[in-house]
Amino acid sequence: MKARTVKNFLLALSCPKRTGLIYTVTRWLAEQGCHVIESDTYIDPFSERFFMRVHFGGPVTLGSLWRTFAPLADELEMQWDLSADDTRPRALIMVSRELHCLLDLLNRTRMDKLRLDIPLIISNHPDAGQLARESGIDFLHLPITPENKEEQEERLIDEIEENNIDFVVLARYMRIIGPEVCERMAGRIINIHHSFLPGFKGARPYHQAHRRGVKLIGATAHYVTADLDEGPIIEQDVETVTHRMSPAELTAVGHDIERIVLARAVLYHIQRRVLINGRRTVVFR
Repeated sequence: MKARTVKNFLLALSCPKRTGLIYTVTRWLAEQGCHVIESDTYIDPFSERFFMRVHFGGPVTLGSLWRTFAPLADELEMQWDLSADDTRPRALIMVSRELHCLLDLLNRTRMDKLRLDIPLIISNHPDAGQLARESGIDFLHLPITPENKEEQEERLIDEIEENNIDFVVLARYMRIIGPEVCERMAGRIINIHHSFLPGFKGARPYHQAHRRGVKLIGATAHYVTADLDEGPIIEQDVETVTHRMSPAELTAVGHDIERIVLARAVLYHIQRRVLINGRRTVVFR
């Protein structure tokens, strides 16, 4: 008899806390003939929710796993996601004039350090057009003005649907995403923000930081919500700086941190390591 092909999968879930949840999930895996490769769990004592991520393998199909797990998940009031571990999600990248984060994501994708497909880049400026074309990626220039904002938001929704986009990355996109898009893509829009400079809003934040003589600069990657820059945090990092650094040097350090933090957040997201817990996240590294 020919052996069935073993495939690997990722299951991420959360649900109200109760006794026996780990046993229930692992018993289901055993019933499907699957073995656990890696497993992480956490119970939040404040929300009283249980969180679990399981990397597992077995001679089964994704369809059969969904059919058998769905009734169990409904019974236990689970929010869950189940996918093959080699799935390449489709990401829309949105960017403005600063291209350092976009370049980094493209390079990591090209080297297969980020397993995702990027069918489309959207910008409110034309600057990224040449880079997109050189990378073989469609580019859409979508300028935003107070007069056309609602129309352009509808166009953005259309592009997300037509390109079968799984999630959106705001790689230094300097426009506010409207509430309808935030609601439709809840938990699926990742933004990078120089959040360790909270007092320096608007343009040229690193120049403002230089004038104030800050000693730390950093970045935060978070999910986007209708509340500006207040979505659940995925990843953060900081770097020590000194009074000797010029605005240009501070900017260079800040851009490096932004690249690293955003890349980590995207990686954790596509590996199903991030589970939303109200205004916070659980990240299984």
